[in-house]
Amino acid sequence: MTHAVEVEGLVKTYRVRSRRGFFKYSVELIEAVKGISFTVDYGSVVCLLGPNGAGKTTTIKILATLLLPDSGTARVAGYDVVKEAGKVRENIGLMLTVEKGFYGKLTGRENLEYFAALYGIPRREAERRIDYLIKLLELDKLGADRKLYEEFSLGMKARLSLARALLKDAPILLLDEPTLGLDPPSARRIRELVRDIAHKEGKAIIYTTHNMFEAELVCDRILLINKGVIVAEGTVDELKDKIPKLKVINITLKSGRNPAEVIGEYPFKKEVGVEENNTFRVKLYVQKPEEVLGEVLKKLVNSGGEVVDVKIEEPTLEDVFIYFSEGSV
Repeated sequence: MTHAVEVEGLVKTYRVRSRRGFFKYSVELIEAVKGISFTVDYGSVVCLLGPNGAGKTTTIKILATLLLPDSGTARVAGYDVVKEAGKVRENIGLMLTVEKGFYGKLTGRENLEYFAALYGIPRREAERRIDYLIKLLELDKLGADRKLYEEFSLGMKARLSLARALLKDAPILLLDEPTLGLDPPSARRIRELVRDIAHKEGKAIIYTTHNMFEAELVCDRILLINKGVIVAEGTVDELKDKIPKLKVINITLKSGRNPAEVIGEYPFKKEVGVEENNTFRVKLYVQKPEEVLGEVLKKLVNSGGEVVDVKIEEPTLEDVFIYFSEGSV
């Protein structure tokens, strides 16, 4: 099957002018994207995850034909983003920011009608599509279809922006930080819709974010990007399995001897905290929890302790990103 998006060796450099005196300036070259390569398949959500300035938005803009790459190639729906830009635009829906390009004196519906006309969508087809999107994004429940855009909340603006990206029913969606700054209900609704659109409608979606939690919820595959370089990629579980990080056993127990005395002989790292009511919080840093947990619990119980809770923590996506980013340039 042909990939929805194919990127090979993509490079983009900006010339930035900095003031060095009253009449003096210096020009600095900033490499926003440094030779990245990746693919995206239909029916999946691929996340570009990284901090601000990592190169995420630059990549999206190149794929949307808004920026020309300095070198490398990118194909969207089989079309070259430089040589066949018009064909690329026919096959994408784009959401760059929740507030750009809308008209304050038009209602939500009128804004969508305006953009449908710009996209060349026949009037009857546009009306059906707009009705569908208003219900899908619950804009009617919020009154956003009748309210002027200048009166919208940020959550309403985000939903309308996503509706605009979906107007053409394009097979590929490029969504740049679509939940940035949103309230939890609006962010949750957009995340749910993104997954449904990919998995039920078979669309390919590139989703950028710097939110680790969001990436875990939304994306099928994650590309960790830092300083213009993809430092690691895979599913959340695959990425977590790649790092040699110790797992943490958290034990809460009451009474008994101080756990630091009971299990002090073990060579692994231990942290013991004492709280009120003779409650102890114990953290054990180990490679293989299953090999030590039973023996440790037995010792604690035999010393008079009452085990209240036991949890084993896995490495987080943030741990993964920090681990791989340390070596990026």
